Amino acid sequence: MTDLKTTVDGRGQKAASRRTFRLIVGIGGGFPISIPAGILRPGHSRTLATIQKTGVLFISSAEFPGADTFVHTLIMRSLDRSRFDVHVAYSADHPSARTPALDVLETIPDLRLKPFNFGPSLSERSGIAKTAGIWGSLFTLTGSAGLARYVRKHNIRVIHSTDRPRDAVWCALLGKLSGAKSMIHAHLRFAEWMGRGLRWSMASVDGIAAVSEFVAQSLVDNGYPRHKIHTLLNAIDLARWDHARDGGPIRREFGISEGAPVIACVARLFRGKGQDDVIRAMAAIRDEFPGVRLLVAGRDDRQAMRTSFTEELKALTQELDVSENVIFTGHRADMPALMAACDVFALPSMMEPFGLVFAEAMAMKKPVLALDSGGVPEIVEHGKSGLLSAVGDGVGLTANLRTLLRNPELCAQMGEYGRRRVERDFTSERLAEDTAKLYAKILASPTGHAAGVLDHASS
Repeated sequence: MTDLKTTVDGRGQKAASRRTFRLIVGIGGGFPISIPAGILRPGHSRTLATIQKTGVLFISSAEFPGADTFVHTLIMRSLDRSRFDVHVAYSADHPSARTPALDVLETIPDLRLKPFNFGPSLSERSGIAKTAGIWGSLFTLTGSAGLARYVRKHNIRVIHSTDRPRDAVWCALLGKLSGAKSMIHAHLRFAEWMGRGLRWSMASVDGIAAVSEFVAQSLVDNGYPRHKIHTLLNAIDLARWDHARDGGPIRREFGISEGAPVIACVARLFRGKGQDDVIRAMAAIRDEFPGVRLLVAGRDDRQAMRTSFTEELKALTQELDVSENVIFTGHRADMPALMAACDVFALPSMMEPFGLVFAEAMAMKKPVLALDSGGVPEIVEHGKSGLLSAVGDGVGLTANLRTLLRNPELCAQMGEYGRRRVERDFTSERLAEDTAKLYAKILASPTGHAAGVLDHASS
């Protein structure tokens, strides 16, 4: 639709008051708003600024919220509604179906909800089952064509999905069917587990938003063109993380004395997250800090490991004679309270794509003990908001932990710096504004310029 500018002076006011001017509201596309011309003041020349809203459709087939869907709901909630008309297609076998993910979506103001049956998940299935699922669920009149009609009807110009295989395939397909630009949000580094559907989708969309430069580089290293990949750092809901919160209730719950040093380790439990390395470091420092306590929070990730890592960790505490020093809290819904109770946050995880939990710890003014690996150095600055050691360097990890526990003033300085860094770089407002800029960049790119099937996508 052509942009419209209208100038009305006093003499034209009477005629103008009988009309309604259509203004286009946002950037890039298609959601007209009707404003009665009578609201213009007589006797003054006035040019009505042209605004144009951009319609955005999020693809969200997950029925249970995860870290990736959390980030997307932050964007949905924080996008400026004077510039964007925000829709989400969510997973529903029938329009009245209820899921935990829908419960979260319904809390977001001014969000247009579109129930949709995305078909079976493409994760954790055999190649034959995945292929059958794609052809059986995507290429149907009521499926892909119906959602494409919804995109065109509501003037949606950007389709935004996670890198979950089912979401990504739908995102790429809808972009091709509807003419809208498509963008996949990559929350994980490129890895061999990624199937043909996801690889084809990332090769076919107009842009890829990577949650860290580490993730972006992993895609470039595997053949995806640099010009279509953009780094879009994650964010947290800062209002949830009150650094002044009292940690006393958690200490009392677990029988920890007020002056005892406490280390918190919060993550899903499986090898690679590094809980075992923290326990080994605990054993090495216990003689100097006999009252130290480690809170291990989280539950076993049975997708990553078939056996219980919790039981392995408990056996390790017995072997190293630190059972009294290590407390397994299980899954906790009150993470801010747990963070408030600790002096140091430790998570020496390997190849972390981003690590929202590091930003959360920094928001609580806690120094971070982690590895110089993956996307972590983009969040935790060594010597400023925490201390990083090399992968496999248990001696270095132990030395860093000892340094932090010996220097409360250093911990306080790092905590202050970390909080300032979060307030500057990891807020939902910053994420939404950077996402808006990325949408504008993708919309300005020639159709098909960023897309192209890569050799490895079809291998």
